[in-house]
Amino acid sequence: MDLFEAIKNRRTTNTAFAEKKVSYEHKELLVKMASHSPSHFNSQPWRFILTEDQKIINGIAKIAGDSMVTLMDDGRFWKQYRKYFRFSEEEMEKTKDGIHIDHLPVFLKPFAKSIFSEAGGKVISKFKVSRILGNDEEKLVATSPLLFTILLTKEEYKKEELSGFYSVISMGAVVQTLWLCTTAIGMGMQFISTPGEITENWNKIADILKVPEDYEMMAIFRMGYVDPDMKRPSIDWKSSQRKSVSELAFKDNYGNKFGSK
Repeated sequence: MDLFEAIKNRRTTNTAFAEKKVSYEHKELLVKMASHSPSHFNSQPWRFILTEDQKIINGIAKIAGDSMVTLMDDGRFWKQYRKYFRFSEEEMEKTKDGIHIDHLPVFLKPFAKSIFSEAGGKVISKFKVSRILGNDEEKLVATSPLLFTILLTKEEYKKEELSGFYSVISMGAVVQTLWLCTTAIGMGMQFISTPGEITENWNKIADILKVPEDYEMMAIFRMGYVDPDMKRPSIDWKSSQRKSVSELAFKDNYGNKFGSK
């Protein structure tokens, strides 16, 4: 696949993956390509854990699902992310950002805006929305053929120092490389984010994966081969819109829009 085509076609995979193991050749390819990502002084501060053991995956899936329920029930999810929720194509077209929540069980559709709001707790409880999302999250992770975890060495990843900033930049390059490579070879990936918002749950996963003390577990992605016919989760969204070049970029200084004469 052409590089520019891969960049434009890159998507987060919200659905389950095909019931097919990831080949050794593709796993090796992902690690090799990730290793070519730039890093400060070629420090290569990352290490990767590729998990296929179903027992381990199931354990992480349970933590991910429970994390989703906790985040929704205690209000953190809404407080943090409500500003990104859109409920129509018109809203998406107007803002060119956020996520369009376009896939809901029929009985929830009339209550969409109430559910996805900070004040939606009673509705969430009544319709068990948090458990629906939690179950979907657990199932998606549990049925993933591969979990790909990124660690950073604490020797470089020092949060209050420039080396920590440089390490995160390098990790960002790794993530983009992985996303473009999976796109090019017919695979997909999705960030398993919910446990990272609950410190004790994140630490549980680090223990399951036996992350050494001198490394920080930074990100976990679920990966597998894309199946275009796979059914969407019970509650799902799209996020394909992008802001225009003139909205994103400026010429010479902030405020002078790029492309203006």
